[in-house]
Amino acid sequence: MIRVVVADDSAFMRKVLSDLFEKTPGFQVVGTARDGREAVKLVAKERPDLLTLDINMPVMDGLSALEIIMKDCPVPVLMFSSLTRKGADETLRALELGAVDFLCKTGGSISKIDAIEADIIDKCRSVAGAKINKSKINKNIFAKKQEAGNLKRINIFERKGYNVAQPQTPASIKPKSAQEKLASSVQQHKQGLTSMLAKRENPLLKKKAAPVYAGSSSGSGTKLVALGTSTGGPRALQQVIPKLPGSMPCGMVVVQHMPAGFTKSLADRLNSMSQVTVKEAEDGEPILPGHVYIAPGGYHLTVAGNASNRAISLNQDPPLASHRPAVDIMFDSVVKYGGDIVSVILTGMGCDGAAGMKKIKRAGGYVIAESDETCVVYGMPKSVVEAGIADEVLPVGQIADAIMKKVRN
Repeated sequence: MIRVVVADDSAFMRKVLSDLFEKTPGFQVVGTARDGREAVKLVAKERPDLLTLDINMPVMDGLSALEIIMKDCPVPVLMFSSLTRKGADETLRALELGAVDFLCKTGGSISKIDAIEADIIDKCRSVAGAKINKSKINKNIFAKKQEAGNLKRINIFERKGYNVAQPQTPASIKPKSAQEKLASSVQQHKQGLTSMLAKRENPLLKKKAAPVYAGSSSGSGTKLVALGTSTGGPRALQQVIPKLPGSMPCGMVVVQHMPAGFTKSLADRLNSMSQVTVKEAEDGEPILPGHVYIAPGGYHLTVAGNASNRAISLNQDPPLASHRPAVDIMFDSVVKYGGDIVSVILTGMGCDGAAGMKKIKRAGGYVIAESDETCVVYGMPKSVVEAGIADEVLPVGQIADAIMKKVRN
């Protein structure tokens, strides 16, 4: 039985979540809280198996409550967030403080929430089973941004692939083949041109000027690192990417299961900590050495081009097993590079990435999986390890060194 405390200042959300848990076998609501202070007291009293915690609450906000809980009485926590810019930074802050995962709040009727209740339950089961450890708190992890004019609401329907409003690429731009996009983008970058797309265009599909290394977009080598992760991924990435040297001779592409609005904050956070350049990937940009490209939430990331000229390609094809971006789709796109690929799978629920890694292994690529001892959720790496295709199974703290050893060979 998973014993749950629900903390939310919205009576509507408390009722919806409580009703959902109570009607689901294996769950029991042992208390509800209207603010962070009540949540702290309830957790200390009930010691639940799961706490669902809203970020924006009166008296004591969710982040303050979470910091106290993780210091004094750590339990698995699922955060609820409702804003993209400020909320994205706050959500990543919550993951730093020890929350296992998050969901975006949805507005509207109970019927809309009913449509994704299976996803909520699956997420809660995963979080309740996660490993929780006390961690050091860095009070300066994220700079507070007060750009209130840029805030907008998002919801968790995007994670399930439901038809929600999203910016669209103008119809005047004709689809190009991967090779055409690559050739065009590389030429633009070499000439130092800035994007010529109109402001109304989808910002994730804009092409920006970027420095190009002499020789090829992949530098002196032809290696490419492809990494996939999910639950627990933001913290795991902070133990991998900041350890990579700025002289890394190749690029890296990353799929982290996250909805739209959060991956930009994740990339910016990692970039501030790292010697390599970390950014949210843009369609058509060349893959440069010493750069890490994180797939935008809501977009699949694939890699196009040959070994000496590779570029990012983004699309909004249907989700794969509810994921967009999906790790398997990224892995499938790099199989063609064979032995040049160093693939990595980190903590996460489910098995996304295992099928793609089997193909990479058969093509001569290298496979690294995070070990059970450091995974928050030993799901995705477990699928790879049990398939017998991992070349190395390592605690997360050793993975950056393993990557560098392979790409320098």
